[in-house]
Amino acid sequence: MVGMEAQYNDEAREGPRHAVIMLGLFFLFLIAFGLSLSLGSVHIPLAGLFGVLTGEEVSSPAWAIIVHTIRLPKAITAVLAGAALSVSGLQMQTLFRNPLADPFVLGISAGASLGVAIVVLTVGAVGSVLIAGMGFLGDLSLAVAAIIGAAAVLGCVLLVSRSVQSVMTLLILGLMFGYATGAFVSILIYFSVPEQIQSYILWTFGSFGSVTWRQMPVLFCAISLGLLLAFLCIKPLNALLLGENYARSMGLNVKRIRLWILISASVLAGATTAFCGPIAFLGLAVPHLCRSLLHTSDHRVLMPAVTCLGATLALLSDLIAHLPGSQFVLPLNAVTSLIGAPIVIWFILYRKNLSQAF
Repeated sequence: MVGMEAQYNDEAREGPRHAVIMLGLFFLFLIAFGLSLSLGSVHIPLAGLFGVLTGEEVSSPAWAIIVHTIRLPKAITAVLAGAALSVSGLQMQTLFRNPLADPFVLGISAGASLGVAIVVLTVGAVGSVLIAGMGFLGDLSLAVAAIIGAAAVLGCVLLVSRSVQSVMTLLILGLMFGYATGAFVSILIYFSVPEQIQSYILWTFGSFGSVTWRQMPVLFCAISLGLLLAFLCIKPLNALLLGENYARSMGLNVKRIRLWILISASVLAGATTAFCGPIAFLGLAVPHLCRSLLHTSDHRVLMPAVTCLGATLALLSDLIAHLPGSQFVLPLNAVTSLIGAPIVIWFILYRKNLSQAF
């Protein structure tokens, strides 16, 4: 009773601080979203941006075209992708009890890339035109192929995790799965025509700007489904923090929970990779940033925080990649790596024991 009372008092004291931090993260997200619509090769002042969004007349008609056709779908895509990858990374770190797990490191993004590569590189020029002309069904086929590829790799990692005790060994095995799927992609590239190779290589750089309004419903529905499943698994994820035996003692069906987490993570990582390319470090870095800010491992707090901060960092990464005021665009993966790598290095150096994160 004393322990439970102490825990209750701790949660009561942390509640207001968590609320303040969450409010700060939300305002930071709003600022990042506004900057992503305002800044770029053409600067749009905030007053003009507000006029465009509310349908009022503005001094330059080109502003409305830029915002509605280019910047708004790109910003929405960044929000969806950042939230999806960050939540997927949080799920992976909890499921495998491995602070270095994320969709990219464990080979899940590589599996999604293989699914896309099979569709893009094997259908030929006529098939590519056919897929492009199928509209919604063509976009859906790419998303489904990526999700199946991600689920296949994650399923292999889950099977192996049952017979491997060391988290470092599991991490290495995940990397090997990633290298193996990458080898299959390399073989497909070798036998493909130059036009398809160029399209695929540009896709691997990562971009939030390639998603059109026609493709948005597929991406939105897929990521919304994955996030819904993730939020429904908050209580089981909290139970898994204390080990599978504890989760079973609480009456949870661990196999079923693993399956739902697998489905959620595969949909989130697969759909994002299909439309935006394999984006590194967001899924790894954001959960650690949120744990450091909030000083908690409670998924009731972490899940919304990771969603908000992941979307914010994705918006800021895209903003940096487009070098406001210039015509140059950097590869998105390079920017996310420059942001995420220092965070992970700091976490490793200043946490004597990585398991402290859990």
